[in-house]
Amino acid sequence: MSFFRTQGDGLTLTVRVTPKASRDAILGTMATPDGRALKVAVTAPADKGKANAAVIALLAKAFGIAKSNITLTLGETDRRKVLRISGDPATLAATAQTWMTS
Repeated sequence: MSFFRTQGDGLTLTVRVTPKASRDAILGTMATPDGRALKVAVTAPADKGKANAAVIALLAKAFGIAKSNITLTLGETDRRKVLRISGDPATLAATAQTWMTS
């Protein structure tokens, strides 16, 4: 099972976040009990949504889209998060696919 799934107007992405890391980075994929997830590290602490905002900013930059195109749909206070990303599904999936080999 993949860490992303394309839908009509975008894709759904499952991430595993490490807050208070030494740098902001997308670290590839990992196996979890719920399936695969994209490992994301952010320097922001898990305090009052700061880490969530940092994850959204990092992914927006990586996908080359506006932050407003990314919505946190599940896991606001959990390390495992599901994000909905609006845009061309083929373009978004091609970018996500590059992280599978990381």
